[in-house]
Amino acid sequence: MDKKRSNPMEWLNQMVGEPYYFFHFLSFFSYFIVRSSASNVLSPQITQLLFYREIQAVLAFFMLIMAREETWEAFIADTLFFGKIFLIALTLIMDYHLTLWYLVVFSVIYVLTQQPPYEELGSASKLTPLQLEALLTEGNTSRFWLVEFRASFSSSCRRASRCFPELSITYSNKNLSFGIVDLGLFPNAAEKFGISPGGSMGQLPTYILFENAIEVSRFPEFNFEATPTPPITKRLLARHFELDRHLLEYVNGK
Repeated sequence: MDKKRSNPMEWLNQMVGEPYYFFHFLSFFSYFIVRSSASNVLSPQITQLLFYREIQAVLAFFMLIMAREETWEAFIADTLFFGKIFLIALTLIMDYHLTLWYLVVFSVIYVLTQQPPYEELGSASKLTPLQLEALLTEGNTSRFWLVEFRASFSSSCRRASRCFPELSITYSNKNLSFGIVDLGLFPNAAEKFGISPGGSMGQLPTYILFENAIEVSRFPEFNFEATPTPPITKRLLARHFELDRHLLEYVNGK
């Protein structure tokens, strides 16, 4: 998982201001209220069993979370996902009616809200397809352009939304520029660049490296067998597009 993290106040503001985080917080917090109330009505055997299962759930939860290497947004998404699984399992010990109630609550949250993406752009520029085409064909800008094609409706794009801006801060120079094209706003661009906007074949987000207006590499590559795409991280993208080599060539060419 990437080392850089949002500061506590920024995370607190997001938790209160974003419905996705706020409703999840209320849902998980309600378990502690239900748990304390249930202790008065559950038998000692059930209470002891529940306590053991809670310890096992916490240990398993931390093992699953800490073993993953992804962005901060992906880490939060995985944390909430595993947390919901363990919460459902624990409520089954108390009362299946409570389990059904939480299933309904989480279903409503899923329908009405979505995880907000990382909003910063870093050194990247938001581009329309016409602007991108002009930059690639004019020839008086960077030799290389690394472009991220994303869509706000894609959960994969939201999970990886932090990678590209942070990558642009590290590797942007006169020879290599970074751009972002929103396929949700410009769906016709998907066909032009050979991208499946539905994401059924794991093509969102798609990253394409252009050299003098010619595509030289992309990630994920065309995948006719529909094999799963690995979690997107800065390290993965930097290795795939050999960004360290491009940066070294720029430094040596100064």
